[in-house]
Amino acid sequence: MIRYCFLPLLFLLLSTPSLCAVESGSPGKVSLSIDQAVTTGLLKNRTLEIARLEREMAGQKVRESWADLLPQLNSGFEYTRHVKPAVIYFPDLTGSNPGNLTALEISADNAMTASLSLSQKLFDYRAIAGIRASSIVREISAEAYREARSNVIGDIKTAYYNVLIADEQVTILEQSIKRWEKALQDSRALFSQGVAADIDTLRAFLSVENIRPDLIQARSRAAVARTEFKNIVGLDPLESVRLTDSLVYRPGDEPDDFSLAYEEAVASRPDVRQLELRVEAEGENVSAARAEGYPSFTAVGQLQTQTQFDDGTRLGDTDWPVSSSVGVQVSMPLFTGFGVSSRVEQAKIGRMQTVTRLDELKADIRAEIQTRLFRLLESRSRIEVQQRTTRTAERSYEITLLRFREGIGSQLELADAELQLNKARTNYLQAVYDYLVARIEYEKALGRTDAKYASEARASS
Repeated sequence: MIRYCFLPLLFLLLSTPSLCAVESGSPGKVSLSIDQAVTTGLLKNRTLEIARLEREMAGQKVRESWADLLPQLNSGFEYTRHVKPAVIYFPDLTGSNPGNLTALEISADNAMTASLSLSQKLFDYRAIAGIRASSIVREISAEAYREARSNVIGDIKTAYYNVLIADEQVTILEQSIKRWEKALQDSRALFSQGVAADIDTLRAFLSVENIRPDLIQARSRAAVARTEFKNIVGLDPLESVRLTDSLVYRPGDEPDDFSLAYEEAVASRPDVRQLELRVEAEGENVSAARAEGYPSFTAVGQLQTQTQFDDGTRLGDTDWPVSSSVGVQVSMPLFTGFGVSSRVEQAKIGRMQTVTRLDELKADIRAEIQTRLFRLLESRSRIEVQQRTTRTAERSYEITLLRFREGIGSQLELADAELQLNKARTNYLQAVYDYLVARIEYEKALGRTDAKYASEARASS
């Protein structure tokens, strides 16, 4: 009976494409190494996309600044309907009444005028300074994009390590529960043999149950870290992600000469380059402010045609006489109420402010490099210590567990050995994590951009 009911149901499932479509459309599982995560993030990160658009906008502003020095061609057309004709007055030519004036109509019912005007600046120093300033702004936006890209790479790597350490903490607690569950079984066996006391079994049971809340919190932290990682990389929140790398300590080359590290940072960091370019841009602003007192020369030309006709006249029968003119316009400010000199001084002050910000940034970089280097060396020393501590804690736990199983060790000794082992492993993982994150921050402080991601930067240029 069950077989006959199952066959129609199987046929229905196979013949319903919508069910298969839902299953095939569900998010899949993605495996990512840290390099693959960075590559994906460089393509999908929204912050980097905003910086890229800002760079494109700066390029368009350069193009806009050139418009002031290119020819300007304008056309116009005007149609006028004279409801009442325009007149001019002449004296009475007959002489019979010298005080009277004779009105003469001078306009037709309709009037049309078409014009074409051309202007070309021959000299305008303000426009020239504006072009130079906008070109510098474009370079500033390019450096801002490079800074955003460096920040995104660092954030993705840090988020990747956040997931790894959260997962490792979950693993440590799961292993601890398994060890305590095994100890609980051993304690019950010893109790049944009359070797161990009932209190030892209760302690083992409580040890297992006391770890469970920590495990729940650790799993929650791991889920949050994974969600934040997927968000910064630009992945679907519902997509399952498996990280293929692990928290591994790989010693790097820390510079012995601090002055060399500082010189590298000043020469390579995009924020330093941005302020250096802003100093140049402020210098162009000073030139542009001074140029307001310089003369400007503009060549102009105009081509115009017009006609007038009364109602009933065909447009094709009208005359369109053409007039043209060319000339040069010269503009020279003579007195502006000290406005030009004031704007020049304001531009100079703005430049001095930017120079001061640059000096302040360099001082901050010097302190930042020292801080990052100290943290890097400190975490490396902690790793070396915790490696020895972890090996000792593992050996101590093995000996204590063996003593407990043989009935010569106490539950308190086992609990203490378990606590020391968990602490040693946790501290080691934390030291490795701190070292990896400190290296990310240190390399970012030096302005280093990983060469392996350079192709992504060129592709997005």
